[in-house]
Amino acid sequence: MSEPIKNRYEFVILFDVENGNPNGDPDAGNMPRVDPETGLGLVTDVCLKRKIRNYVEMVKEDAAGYRIYIKDGVPLNRSDAEAYQALDVTEKTVKDRKKADPDLDKKIRDWMCQNFYDIRAFGAVMTTFVKAALNCGQVRGPVQLGFARSVEPVIPQEVTITRVAITTESDAEKKGTEMGRKYIVPYGLYRCEGYVSANLARKTTGFSEEDLELLWEAILNMFENDHSAARGKMAVRKLILFRHDSELGCAPAWKLFDTVRVERVNADDPAPARSFGDYRITVDEASLPAGVTCEQRG
Repeated sequence: MSEPIKNRYEFVILFDVENGNPNGDPDAGNMPRVDPETGLGLVTDVCLKRKIRNYVEMVKEDAAGYRIYIKDGVPLNRSDAEAYQALDVTEKTVKDRKKADPDLDKKIRDWMCQNFYDIRAFGAVMTTFVKAALNCGQVRGPVQLGFARSVEPVIPQEVTITRVAITTESDAEKKGTEMGRKYIVPYGLYRCEGYVSANLARKTTGFSEEDLELLWEAILNMFENDHSAARGKMAVRKLILFRHDSELGCAPAWKLFDTVRVERVNADDPAPARSFGDYRITVDEASLPAGVTCEQRG
């Protein structure tokens, strides 16, 4: 495996949605998530991590060291059991093996980190107690994302549609169409802030420079192969990276995030934004603290 990263990073993702539902809320009939106090749209960190995982799985196709731990249709127990098998341990022998080898827990954890990209990046709780007790440890990942929030309030819309696919034979005798609904945000620009800890990468997961470049690639392309009618037109418009010249960093994250400003091109226009061109993105690089550099991608 490559050496772990040596520099701390913060980053800002700006992505938008047009006539789609970026993240449905199960508690609200799958309507787009909205902060009820501010009217700002929300997209959870879990939703964004899912798309990053999907991209890595698609481009790496389960290549050695780049498998995905949390994936559809694969129980966590199955992946945990692989680590035990690789180290010639079973649920019955693990206690005795740990007495003979105090580093066994670390070896199991390291095996999981080396084989699964999303554990190296995001961390995981790898303990299951279903019939067989498999404990591969708990890992705090160096890559963390916050919730994404829309720059301006959004007004989710419920669009009534008709369909010609009738559900039952009895219904088909009575009618030729059925009514349905779609939930959309006409337009919204969302901002998500994230963190990459070189300290955790070195101490725990071994997240490397190659892993980091794959993360940036996955973020920029996370919607490009995930299009659907429900999500409408979604795209990552800009990825802003702040690189510290040390492992622990040179400035608080909030100071760096405050240099990124998203403003309307025409602040006096009362009409709601309907395209990315309605916004101006600026980074006040002149005010960046010493030891921090900025790179913009996208």
